[in-house]
Amino acid sequence: MFKITKKFILNLKVLRFFVIPTILVSTPYFNYIQDAKAGLEFQWDQDSSYRRLKWFQKEDKRKFRNTIYFFLRPSDRRTDLIKINLAIPKTFKSTLKKEKISFCKVRIGGFEDRTKCLEDIQTDIDINTDESGLRSLDIYPYSPIPSNKESYAIVLKVFNPKRSGLYQFHSFGQPKGKSFSSYLGSWTIVID
Repeated sequence: MFKITKKFILNLKVLRFFVIPTILVSTPYFNYIQDAKAGLEFQWDQDSSYRRLKWFQKEDKRKFRNTIYFFLRPSDRRTDLIKINLAIPKTFKSTLKKEKISFCKVRIGGFEDRTKCLEDIQTDIDINTDESGLRSLDIYPYSPIPSNKESYAIVLKVFNPKRSGLYQFHSFGQPKGKSFSSYLGSWTIVID
C-alpha cells in the first residue's frame, strides 16, 4: 500500500513538471486568437433588382484608418463604361479627399494573394454633396472602361466613422453611347 501511494505521488510530481510549464508557455498565445469572420450578409430589402457586389476593406474598427476596395468584376459590367457614380450613405460620416480616392485595375486577393492595385487608371473625380447631405462620387475615366476579363476597383483611403454599423454604397454606370446611368449593384460594408 505504501509503495502504491509513493508511486502515485511520484507520478504527480512528474506530471506537474510537464503540465505547468506547458500552460505557462502557451498562455500568451490565447490573447491573439482572431475573431471568426462570418460569410453572411444581411439585407433588409431583398428584391430581384438588388445586386450584391464584392468589396474588401483592410480595417473594420471604428475611427481607424482604412482602405476600402469597391470591386467592379467582369460580370458586373455588361458594356464599356464612360462614367461611374458611387452613392455614399448619409450615415457614413468620414472626410473624403480627392487625393485619397483612386480608380485602378485590381487583382482581387484570396487565400494565397493579397488584394492589390496593378495599374492606376487616369480619371477625373468629382465629389458631390446635396443640400440634404447626400454625397456621391462621379468618376470619369479618360478612356472607357472595357467590358473585358479585367477587374477594376474604386479605392477609398478614409478614416472609419465613429459609429459602428452596416453602410450600403450603391453604384451606377453610364454605358458608352448612352446619356443615362444604370444601376450596377451595391456594396454593404461593416464597421464594428
